[in-house]
Amino acid sequence: MKTIRIAMLGSGFVADFYMQGLANVNGQEVVLNYSRSKKRGEAFARKWGIPETTQKLSKAIGRNDVDLYVIALPNEAHMPVALELAKARKNQVCTKPLARNRAEAKTMLDAVRRSGAMHGYAETEVFAPAVVKAKETIESGAIGRVLWVRSRESHSGPHSPHFWDVEKTGGGAMNDLGCHCIEAARYFFGKDNRIVEVMAWGDTLVHQTKTKGEDNALLVLKFESGGIAHCELSWTTRGGLDLRNEIHGSEGSIFTDVTRGTPISCFTSRPAGYVVEKADIDFGWTRPLPEEAFAYGYQAEMRHFVECVRDGVQPRETYEDGYVVNCVLEAGYQSMRTRKWVRPKY
Repeated sequence: MKTIRIAMLGSGFVADFYMQGLANVNGQEVVLNYSRSKKRGEAFARKWGIPETTQKLSKAIGRNDVDLYVIALPNEAHMPVALELAKARKNQVCTKPLARNRAEAKTMLDAVRRSGAMHGYAETEVFAPAVVKAKETIESGAIGRVLWVRSRESHSGPHSPHFWDVEKTGGGAMNDLGCHCIEAARYFFGKDNRIVEVMAWGDTLVHQTKTKGEDNALLVLKFESGGIAHCELSWTTRGGLDLRNEIHGSEGSIFTDVTRGTPISCFTSRPAGYVVEKADIDFGWTRPLPEEAFAYGYQAEMRHFVECVRDGVQPRETYEDGYVVNCVLEAGYQSMRTRKWVRPKY
């Protein structure tokens, strides 16, 4: 079996999760880390046993022994890095959201299509084991026709300062978290069932001094079939990441909850250390989440992308999916401003 050699572009929060996922994927090796910070890059390389780190993107892209580049960089870097990789005809995977807006996403999509190389959209939600099982249940016909989806993604706010800057990211909580819920809804309804109308509300309820973007949002998606998806996004939810889905069909319902319904509960009078992503406290009553990289889908998506490179095929999540999500988000922000239903422009 050919070993797939990977360059990890980034040394922050999501790059760390990708490395956790890759740690349990056979037939791959991360041979290079690119970081814009020498100190962070060296620390990241030491932590994960990566043999080389660089602050020169051209040096990373210029290597001829790397099979896959994983873009785990801030949103404003996605398009320029993707375009350089596409120009060099390199296989690439990009974290969510694909871009800051529809125009950037379309530029990225056009570039990777011209390159002929593999392109994967790293949307963890649709690789999470609970969500995959829910999809299998839907496909079995057990709940009949999907009518309504409720998807919630919330926590107390981003780790990194740049996430609060809407000029750098493209938006607030809806942009950051809504991409997960949109793609989950597309996954449950079926991608051939297009989102035809969008309505959204958003406001800054708590973090007025930290961001010009919304820290809470509601997003409603209307599908061609007449089905509805209801997405709840928040940067003000205490108690750690809240990640839930409900799928209601004509013959039944499915519920997923990987963070508030964990298989372990603890009560400690002293700090217990890391509990779960975005946990606010680590003592008292806590619900630690075992194997987060598995539960969130990082391991499954990384395995899938590695296998696609090895087999020479496109993944089930590509830049086309990322582009669709950006189109829906852009319609959502237009609806937020106009307080009207908006048809996405694909």
